[in-house]
Amino acid sequence: MSFFRKIFKKAIRDRKVDEDIVKVKGKQKPKYYGTVVPYPNFNASSDASTLQSAIKGHEVDMDVINVVLVNRSNEQRQKIKVVYEASTGKRLDRDMKSALKSDIEDVSLALLMDPPHFDAYLLRKATKGFGTSEDVIVEILATRSNQEIREIKRVFKEEYQHDLEDIIRDETSGDFTKALLAMLKADKDESVEIDKEVARKDAEILLEAGENTSGFNVSAFIDILTKRSGPQLANTFEHYAAISDIKLPTALDMELKGDIEDCLVDIVKCSWNTSAFFAEKLHLAMKGHGTCEDTLIRVLVSRSEVDLKKIVQEYRAMYDVSLQEDILMDTKGHYESILLGLCGDH
Repeated sequence: MSFFRKIFKKAIRDRKVDEDIVKVKGKQKPKYYGTVVPYPNFNASSDASTLQSAIKGHEVDMDVINVVLVNRSNEQRQKIKVVYEASTGKRLDRDMKSALKSDIEDVSLALLMDPPHFDAYLLRKATKGFGTSEDVIVEILATRSNQEIREIKRVFKEEYQHDLEDIIRDETSGDFTKALLAMLKADKDESVEIDKEVARKDAEILLEAGENTSGFNVSAFIDILTKRSGPQLANTFEHYAAISDIKLPTALDMELKGDIEDCLVDIVKCSWNTSAFFAEKLHLAMKGHGTCEDTLIRVLVSRSEVDLKKIVQEYRAMYDVSLQEDILMDTKGHYESILLGLCGDH
C-alpha cells in the first residue's frame, strides 16, 4: 500500500472490491454509488412545461431549472428533451444555451447530454484547437467500460464524421498514441475475479520491462495496463511491490517522461482506486489560484450516476475537508447550487 500512498501524496483507504459487488438474479453487479437517482413521481410533460416557463419568462428562473435538472436521472432528462421538442418544436438544449451563460450554461448543457454524447463531446473538445488535453483523454478511456467506449466511438463518428482512432493518431504521437489506441480497442478484461498466478507473472514481466533491461520496455507496460481488469491490476501491483526495491510509480517516473508517463500513472491510479483518482482531480481543480470549471463539471456530471458518493467519501478521507466545503469556497450563485446538488445536497 505504501507506494500507492506516494502516488496520491496522502493516505487513502484500501479498496475493498467485495464490498462494491452485489448479486442480482445470481449475477454479480457493482453497487450503485451515484448521488442522482430517478425521480419517483416523474412526469416528462410536466417537467418540459416547467422548464419552458422557467426559460421563457421575463427573467430566467434558475432555481426551477436547477431543481429539475439535478433531481432527474439522465434517462429522465432525455425523455424531457423529447417531450419538449414535440410540444414546442424547439430543442431544449438550444433554448437553454440561448437563455443561460457562463458556467451555469456549461453545466446545464452537460446534464442534458446522455453519457456517450457527453464523453464524445469532451474528447472532441480535448483534441480540437491549439494543444491537446491529454489528461482528459486518458481519464475518459481509463475509466469507461468496454461497452461505453464502443458507444463513445459510435457517437463520435456520428457527430463529428471522423473515427476517434484517426483523431487520436493525428493529435498524439509515439508511445502515448499506442496506449490510447490500445484502450480504444475496448477489449479489457472486466471480470471481478482475480487470478493470482497471472498477477504474479505480470508483476515479473513489469519488473523485467522496467528495471532489469538496458532500455525501458514500454510496450509491456501498455499491454498489461490496458488489458487487465482493475482488481487484477491491483493484485499485480501488490506483487510488484513485494519483489521490487523500486516502487512502480517511481520506476515509471525514472524511465519515462511526458504524456506516456502521465498516462500509465493515471491507469495505475484508476486501477487501484477509481474514486480516489477522481477525488484528486477535483481537489487539484480547486487548489491554488483560480478554479478549473471544466474539470468540476466533467467529473461531477459524468460520475453523478456512477460513484460520486464514493468520490465524496474519498475526498474527505484524503484532504480532511469535504468536497462540498471546497465547492462553497470556490464557486458561487446558481452554479454553486447545481454542483452541490450533484454532490447529493438537494
